[in-house]
Amino acid sequence: MAYSPEYERVAENPVVFFDISRDGTELGRVTFELFADACPRTAENFRALCTGELDGYHYLGSAFHRVIPGFMCQGGDFTRGDGRGGKSIYGGQPFDDETFDGKCGRHFGAGTLSMANRGPNTNGSQFFICTAATPHLDGKHVVFGQVLSGYDVIQTVEGFGSRSGTTDGKIEITGCGELDDDL
Repeated sequence: MAYSPEYERVAENPVVFFDISRDGTELGRVTFELFADACPRTAENFRALCTGELDGYHYLGSAFHRVIPGFMCQGGDFTRGDGRGGKSIYGGQPFDDETFDGKCGRHFGAGTLSMANRGPNTNGSQFFICTAATPHLDGKHVVFGQVLSGYDVIQTVEGFGSRSGTTDGKIEITGCGELDDDL
């Protein structure tokens, strides 16, 4: 079945992208709508980490360090690369869960973009993209966006994962940024 976003795009919300490769071979581009209309602080953290506008805070060159087929693809640890690091744009410190209201509290399945954390109010830079229904995460991780296009790339990445989460090869973000409003 072909992928389509869960929600109709809100024109005012930012759209960002990742170019993803495996061991230096380009896999393609994924675009995301960030739910700035519902969780602006969380969306802004991700947007700024995509653009790299703050020195030393950037997803470029970081890896998807944990990929579990039938569950999710996790990345965003640009400081350690192993899931134990990363930092937010808010002084490099973790920030609170912004809201679990409305679409920010519902992991709707494939294409959900959500914050990874170490428990309540510990958001940094790590995120995950769901590849299946994950309702058990509702109210525990802030949903702050959705895949708009390139979900086939996420499916390819998922194929390089394992039950333990280790990846077959280095799955890297080789390009990222914000796209113009006229999509």
